[in-house]
Amino acid sequence: MKKSDPIYPTVSRAFIQDWVEALERSCPSNTLANILDDIGLTDGSVRVTHDQIVRLYQRIAIETGDEMVGLWGRPVRAGALKLLCGSVRDASSMSAALYRFVQYWNIILDDVRLELSDANGHVALSITETAEQPANRFGVLLVLKLAHGIASWLAGFEVRLKEVQFGFEAPDFASDYPVLFPCPVTFSHQKSTVIFSSDLPDPILAKSDSEMREFLERAPRDWIFTALREHALSLRLREMVLASDGFNLSLVDAAGMMNVTSRTLMRRLDAEGTTFQLIKDGVRRDVAMRELSLGGKSIEAIAQDVGFASAANFHRAFRRWTGQTPRAYQPQKSRS
Repeated sequence: MKKSDPIYPTVSRAFIQDWVEALERSCPSNTLANILDDIGLTDGSVRVTHDQIVRLYQRIAIETGDEMVGLWGRPVRAGALKLLCGSVRDASSMSAALYRFVQYWNIILDDVRLELSDANGHVALSITETAEQPANRFGVLLVLKLAHGIASWLAGFEVRLKEVQFGFEAPDFASDYPVLFPCPVTFSHQKSTVIFSSDLPDPILAKSDSEMREFLERAPRDWIFTALREHALSLRLREMVLASDGFNLSLVDAAGMMNVTSRTLMRRLDAEGTTFQLIKDGVRRDVAMRELSLGGKSIEAIAQDVGFASAANFHRAFRRWTGQTPRAYQPQKSRS
């Protein structure tokens, strides 16, 4: 992980549980346990980082030879994503590229059928389940994220989405979805759909061999989480806290910067199921997790950086946030 990489929000451990359960059926138990342990996803883990998801995907893809990492009825063999990128990279338009994306996965996958349609002037990509057993929720999410990631790669920037609709009921961890999709996310629809904004770039520039190789080598780092923040109030506030000196932004200050009253801001956050203090604590948690994983600072220095008066207070808070102690979370080589 580079220090210049964005500090993405973490997600709950429950968010990847569907994936882990699929891996338990497709990956030898000892191998999976060792991989999860190496990555730091122990049984006591409460939060999962962007980097951990990337590393889990990359390790499992190599171990199993399945580039959709155990999420579908049959493995998607190594090299499949390279063929997909090779197919879409010279498309004459974004719509043509997404059409090729849909056709490709309809050949590869047996469990679902993909369809491209018009949704009131917006390009919509839908997934309809065709197997008797419900599709894996994380698998459906990953295909929609890949469509968004491919479109963003072709555009050269993260393209905007109008809405994402899922064909399953809202899970307990529904608040994690805005970390992946820069748009409203809704549930309990007839099928799962990603609806692109009307300003999709056209035409698109063909990607070189080196650009395609870099995109594939980093997969899924460049497309699994979103870098856009303005679609969710909580993520906008998160960026404001990150930019403040010592994470000391107050509710009053934040409300003033957004030209609303403190009471209005509190009401809007309540509608998103959060509070200003929870957002601030989330920023401190995620920065601490990143710094600990990088291994360049002492626990005492990190505690001070994220605004704790003592290492003991930081220790208690970190254990509450993650289910682990700061020392246990550090890479072994960084412990002293």
